[in-house]
Amino acid sequence: MVVGIARFELYMSGNRSLKDKRRLIKSLVERARSKFPSLSMTEVDSLDLKDKATIGLGYVSNDASLVNSVLDKVISYIESTGNFRMGEKEIEILHF
Repeated sequence: MVVGIARFELYMSGNRSLKDKRRLIKSLVERARSKFPSLSMTEVDSLDLKDKATIGLGYVSNDASLVNSVLDKVISYIESTGNFRMGEKEIEILHF
C-alpha cells in the first residue's frame, strides 16, 4: 500500500471576509474531488485568516508512481485555476 500526502498553502487576494474565503475553498475542494474521485482533501490550518488557506490532501493506491502522478496533477490543477497563489508545499509518499 502506498499513501501520498500533501500539505500546501494557498494565498488569495480580494477576499473581504472569511465567508468569501470559505466559499472559494469549498468550491475548489468540490471541483478537485470531482476531477479526482478517490482524493481526500480539506482545509487543515489557517482557518481564521481571510487571505490564506492551508490545504491537506491524501491519496492511497498500490502503485507509487500513480500516487505521485495524482498528487502532482492535483497541485497543477489548483495552480491552473488562477484564483490562488501557491505558497509552501510539502509532499510525502509512504510505503506500507
